[in-house]
Amino acid sequence: MKLLALETANEQCSVSLVDDTQELFFQLDERTKAQTQTILPLTEQALLQTQTQLTDLTVIAFSRGPGSFSGVRINAAVAQALAWSHDLPVIAVSSLQALAQAAYRLTGLQQVSAVLDARMQEVYIASFSLDQHGIMQAVDEERLLNYQQAAEYCQFTAIGSGSGLIKPEQIDSSEASTLKIMATAQDIATIARVYAKQQQWVDAEHALPVYLRDDAWKKIPEQGKAN
Repeated sequence: MKLLALETANEQCSVSLVDDTQELFFQLDERTKAQTQTILPLTEQALLQTQTQLTDLTVIAFSRGPGSFSGVRINAAVAQALAWSHDLPVIAVSSLQALAQAAYRLTGLQQVSAVLDARMQEVYIASFSLDQHGIMQAVDEERLLNYQQAAEYCQFTAIGSGSGLIKPEQIDSSEASTLKIMATAQDIATIARVYAKQQQWVDAEHALPVYLRDDAWKKIPEQGKAN
């Protein structure tokens, strides 16, 4: 099995290519809002460096949101285009689940509430717990909530860009690093590899982005630097 994972749902861009047991390629471009310019070159680099053809892939995985509206849209569009052109299945991974997976990878936390700043005094939030496969699985629903609602909804240690907004008392010198945790394609690949082995995938046409904010496209001007 070979799996290509794409992540542009936050303000950065990364690509990972893995097989059944190991990571074959990973590259992160940390330039803010450069996803449109970097996702395809990084994908091409992954294929060239690993001497892989798109036809060699088993599945393509991507972060389906919630997150930056433009970032989520780019990720879904590229994943769908690559999958459609080579008749490949797709695994759509929650960006909140990927964030929780990153927290486990970086800190060892096995129960977290993943919180992303959604702008307009709201956050995206869901809580996750580690399963027997080493994957952070949701224990409640993904929600778009204001700060007070999210603070009440939060079950575990809050991590991610929105954690300091709903739990400011949590962010002291010892826990400020939870703000900086960010998912990459490595986390998408880790989650998707398990699902791929179970053939939990869909056709490209069903690999849809998730915004949570239904009228996100109308609110882009209000989001300022969010997108």
